[in-house]
Amino acid sequence: MFDLEEELKKLPDNPGVYLMHDSTDAIIYVGKAVNLKNRVRQYFQPGRNVSPKIESMISKIASFEYIITDSETTALVLECNLIKEYSPKYNTMLKDDKSYPYIKATIQEPYPRLLFTHNRKRDAARYFGPYTNVTAAKETLDFLIKTFSLRTCGKKITESVKDERPCLYYHIKRCSAPCRGYISREEYMKNFENAVAVLSGNITGVIKDLKEKMNEASKRLDFEKAAVYRDSIANIQKISEKQKASGDGNEDRDIIAMAVSDDEAVVQVFFMRGGKMIGREHHYLTGVYGEKEEDVIASFVKQYYADTPDVPRELMLPCEITDADAIAGWLSEKKGRKVSLSVPKIGEKEKLIKLAKKNAELVLAQDAERIRKEQERTIGAMRELSGYLGLYDIVRVESYDISNTNGFESVGSMVVFENGKPRKHDYRKFKIRTVKGPDDYASMREVLTRRFEHGLRDAEKNSGFANFPDIILMDGGKGQVNIALEVLAGFGLDIPVCGMVKDDRHRTRGLYYNGQEINISAASECFKLITRIQDETHRFAIEYHRSLRSREQVRSVLDDIKGIGPKRRKALMQYFKSIEAVREASAEELSKADGMNEAAAKQVYEFFRREQ
Repeated sequence: MFDLEEELKKLPDNPGVYLMHDSTDAIIYVGKAVNLKNRVRQYFQPGRNVSPKIESMISKIASFEYIITDSETTALVLECNLIKEYSPKYNTMLKDDKSYPYIKATIQEPYPRLLFTHNRKRDAARYFGPYTNVTAAKETLDFLIKTFSLRTCGKKITESVKDERPCLYYHIKRCSAPCRGYISREEYMKNFENAVAVLSGNITGVIKDLKEKMNEASKRLDFEKAAVYRDSIANIQKISEKQKASGDGNEDRDIIAMAVSDDEAVVQVFFMRGGKMIGREHHYLTGVYGEKEEDVIASFVKQYYADTPDVPRELMLPCEITDADAIAGWLSEKKGRKVSLSVPKIGEKEKLIKLAKKNAELVLAQDAERIRKEQERTIGAMRELSGYLGLYDIVRVESYDISNTNGFESVGSMVVFENGKPRKHDYRKFKIRTVKGPDDYASMREVLTRRFEHGLRDAEKNSGFANFPDIILMDGGKGQVNIALEVLAGFGLDIPVCGMVKDDRHRTRGLYYNGQEINISAASECFKLITRIQDETHRFAIEYHRSLRSREQVRSVLDDIKGIGPKRRKALMQYFKSIEAVREASAEELSKADGMNEAAAKQVYEFFRREQ
């Protein structure tokens, strides 16, 4: 038994991390402390002044544990790691895990390349970004590679490979073929350095160099080449203009601001590199209700920069934050040089903070509207369905369909929607076992019988078949509804069953329920949801049926040959690529496939000759 008073007395004066557990031993909160004894004891003092969220957390603490560290900075890093690992209920959590791309310059290679990557590593390469517009980043990369004829392959270029023929990229003028020796290393490096200069925003020298080449081409009357240089200059200037200039120097900073609504917050980050605004991104935080702004921003900074290799020299924040000195020290250690935290009060920097906050508020407002619309098309549509049928609070819908082609390999599908959204890991497929020929009613009876047999047998579990629906939606009308009701009655189950009423063009126009047709407006969210469920049920059944049909077609041709089993069938298909090629092959050619001997090859050869 955990004795709270005794354990509080044992707390050390060291820095460290503490973990609060509830009665089920789940970790519900992780925090760090300069002094564990003082910090943890504060939670249990009678006159404590904490937020409602923390008060609720304290009421659920059944035990705690702690980890001693050698410094506050080490405690901060450990806190970040533990929060990420356990996702405690009462910690402010960074919801999204965005991975923005970079352009990587492999300057460590003899003939360096520019690459598109989402992973920034601690290597000798140089990284540009992060880019929040993936399309723009790819377009920029493609333009630079094409303009400066940079290689993209990872081939190791040595003297011994200079005799190889150049690849297609050389012939379409996208590579200068250093592997073939068509360009000197000095000239290649000049092109590469120009490309890097463009990424760095230093385009003056690049433009000058291209203008000189354009003029030289014009003097040689090579106007086509001159036009290429002219277009390159225009494109480079366009790329540079897209980077909105801000500030008066080579600032390298992130601007951070926040907007809050109830228990959610949006944090907006502007990236400034080399004095230019290169992008922005926003992140969602949960569990912020009742929290102070300085605590929320501190939580964001710790979680965000724990996984981000691109730490700027300065973070501009909307307020002084908790643990500012420790966080600045940790970021400085992570970057390898001093990182400062500032709170602008006047001038252009304050305007940037206000701009970031305005963007965060806009994102939050737009997201609220998106969530509202999403709820209308999902939960709202389910409520509409409940209203049409006079049922209370429909959450889980199961829909069934049968698919066959002229009686071939009939299959059934079970699709599940919860709160108006597909729950794909609860989908189930049924290969019809007891019915011969295209009898949809009998097939549906088998599917439903097997489904609820499984469900009743696995009633102790809480997933898949063990979860029964609030309503069953049949793709057919009265006939299929009656089949479903008979199956349910046989198991003693009382689950509402609803069928789809079709028009002359086999389009759903309403529902059949309790012996009556119910018309539903085609403009309603309920109707749209029913259509999505119907389409998803058809898709799932047809895909399964198609896969079985495809397998059967291969089986019927090769598996009927004596001596040809699954291994030899696979070997033949891998070697010849198609049944037609197998059919046309000679016995000698057939014997070349893996696992095929002379006798097996002869069997296949004679089988197809008998067919003819």
